[in-house]
This record gives sequence, C-alpha cells and structure tokens, in this order.
Amino acid sequence: MSSEAHSSLVEKPVVPENRIQHIDLLDASEDAYEGVNVEMKEPMDSNVFVSLLRASISQWRQKGKKGVWLKLPIELVNLVEAAVKEGFWYHHAEPTYLMLVYWIPKTTHSIPANASHRVGIGAFVMNNKGEVLVVQEKGGKFGGTGVWKLPTGVVDEGEDICVAAIREVKEEAGIATEFVEVLAFRQSHKSFFGKSDLFFVCMLKPLYADIQKQNLEIAAAQWMPIEEYAAQPFVQKHSGFSYIARICLAKKDNRYTGISAVPTSGGFSAKTSFLYFNDTKDLKLKQ
Repeated sequence: MSSEAHSSLVEKPVVPENRIQHIDLLDASEDAYEGVNVEMKEPMDSNVFVSLLRASISQWRQKGKKGVWLKLPIELVNLVEAAVKEGFWYHHAEPTYLMLVYWIPKTTHSIPANASHRVGIGAFVMNNKGEVLVVQEKGGKFGGTGVWKLPTGVVDEGEDICVAAIREVKEEAGIATEFVEVLAFRQSHKSFFGKSDLFFVCMLKPLYADIQKQNLEIAAAQWMPIEEYAAQPFVQKHSGFSYIARICLAKKDNRYTGISAVPTSGGFSAKTSFLYFNDTKDLKLKQ
C-alpha cells in the first residue's frame, strides 16, 4: 500500500458541531452608547494586532456595536499605522497616548468631536485702597510693550475656574487670594490650535499685599490705581480690554454684581463641582 493511500485511511479528528471554536479577541469594555473601549497596554507585534483587531471588529459587528475607541499608549506607537490601515482615524492625543476611533455600521458616524474649547482666566485682584494687581510679561504678544495687564492663565485639566484664578495669581505675583466672583466671560474662535476659547474674568480678594513676582515669565508686578490701569492707551484702543476695565471700575464703585461660585454635588457624578450664578438678596440660595 502506498504511503499516500495509507495516509488517506488515517482517521482525522472530528470536531463536534456544537463545539465553539475559541477566537482570541482584544480586551474591551462596553460604554453607554453601544460602543466599546479598547485600552492597549502590553507590547504586541503589529501583524498579531491586526489579526486580533479584525476578529474583534467582526464580533462587535455581530453584537450590534457601533463606535470603537482605541487607546494606544506612546510605547505602542508601532500599532498606529496598522490601526489606520484598518480604517481607524485620529480623535485626540495627550502626552502619553493617542486615541483612535472606528465606526462599525455602514452609516454616518455619530462619534463626538474632540474637545473644542480651551478655558482661560483673567484675575481682577483689588486691594482695600482701590488698587488693582497688574503685571508686565516678558514674552508673548505683550512682551516688551510696556502694557500693564491683569494676571492671566489657562485652566488645567480637572481644575475649576475659581481655583485656577487663585493659582495663577499665586504663581505670577506670589499673592494668596480668595475667590469672590466671575465678573464676565468672553468666547472667541479660531484661537489656540484653531480651537475656540472661553476666557473668564474673575474677581479675587488679596489676603496680603506683598508681591513676590515670578521671574521666568513676569517682568514686573505692582499695585496700580484702577483708573490708571483703565486709562492705558492699549486698553482704551481695544474694545474687549476697555469693557473689562469699565466693569472693574463699576465694581470698585459697587455699581456691578458678578456671579458667585457655589459648590454642588449629585447628579451623574459624585464629584463636587461649582455652579456659578448671581445669588441676589431676593434669592438667598446660599446655605
């Protein structure tokens, strides 16, 4: 008997029809919007990754899933090209990771866009003499102009507006303050990296007057009569700065009321947050 004939008579193992073939899939968690979140952590060959990704998407499609959020830490940069070739696109990036997304159904995707706004603050700090804290910056568009301006800065991720205002004044002028209220805010577009910008003017009360300016970014810092700050040609020339100066002047004369920050809790998050509103005497909402 030939070896070929003998091999054809060897019984092959029969797989029961009811046995489910095990297929390796990517670890994923479901979200509240019929999507899945995949957070890659361990090093992986890109070819193995593609095989797992295709099998996973097939399973998610059968389950009726829609959006796929793929978080790749910076250490797994070798998987980015493979994911893009499979139809993923960039959603946003942070210093330690890149988030890519994929839409499974053959419909227009409803994945929300990346955060569209940056939040900044300007600090109106007035002492009991009616003077305002002003600084001159070493760099940026105000560097070398001689313009005195309010301390400003950007709100950090996870930081409340009222907390950011206190921090910025401490960093730039070395003065501890107490938040009083938001006086006004401005929205502008096509700003930082083409994003929109929200800028809040916050009034703060100084806890002491001695200035210890930061030397890296601040050229000078001082207390200045509000009238002198408002009279600067730059402030008078630009309507946004002029409005803010006029609001500050009105606040000094008790002709203007802003909105307070009241801590709240409950709802969808157990974290304490702040509700900003004008708590007039008629409302008496504060506890």
